Amino acid sequence: MAAAATEKTEFGYKRADFEVVCAKLKKLAGINLADSKDSMVYSRLSRRIRALKLKTFSEYLHYLDRHEEEKEEFINALTTNLTSFFREKHHFDHLKQHIASNKRALKIWCAAASTGEEPYSIAMTAVEAFGSFDLPVEIIASDIDSKVLATASQGVYKIEQLEGLPQSMKKRFFLRGKGSNSGLVRVVPELRKLLSFQKLNLMDDSWQLAKDFDIVFCRNVMIYFDKPTQLNILSKIIKHMRPQGLYYAGHSENFSHVSSILTPLGKTVYRPKAGTL
Repeated sequence: MAAAATEKTEFGYKRADFEVVCAKLKKLAGINLADSKDSMVYSRLSRRIRALKLKTFSEYLHYLDRHEEEKEEFINALTTNLTSFFREKHHFDHLKQHIASNKRALKIWCAAASTGEEPYSIAMTAVEAFGSFDLPVEIIASDIDSKVLATASQGVYKIEQLEGLPQSMKKRFFLRGKGSNSGLVRVVPELRKLLSFQKLNLMDDSWQLAKDFDIVFCRNVMIYFDKPTQLNILSKIIKHMRPQGLYYAGHSENFSHVSSILTPLGKTVYRPKAGTL
């Protein structure tokens, strides 16, 4: 972080402030911030400083220590929620084939739901695999960020976010807004009812979460944790899965260091290793 850059900031922001932010985020959410994220930290936390009518980052960090409710705002501000419908499409092709060849009751957990595009993509895939909205599939969508979960629960998106989806899917799964809602779409109620949303921090010691999941999507999440934390979280996730369950990881995640608990099936799809449950 260059000294010249910090002198021009609206709020006092020193290297020491950035280091304290990194340490607090690591403690609260297990997330490791790279040095290159100093500008992102300034930009995102400045909004909270402004909203609280504080003057410096140092003041904000003291405020954070004294106000428990601010910790949620802090985490919400610094977690990244990059997502889209059917991101990493090969996973949904694999999922559709798996569901279609095993038409039975399924419990699915989307562990980083963000604004909802991923869990709704899972739900759409399940509907297409069964050929009906009336299907025995339960989808739990969780996230550490309460604000993005609220957006996900509403299921309302800009119409341009559906670009790339086949017209048949747009027609089947979304309602177009009219009047003041022009330019927006909402997922159909039949799709929304397949999902339930809950706030969950993967770093918590225990999770208020069902077990025996057949499928877990936890993609592009582990990249924010160090390897010991990854092993700890993955071990807990596996305890919530069925022996023949499927775990879908992100394309940038390397799990070679957890080969004792996960067996790769190809293209970032894994299965719990026998004896680890």
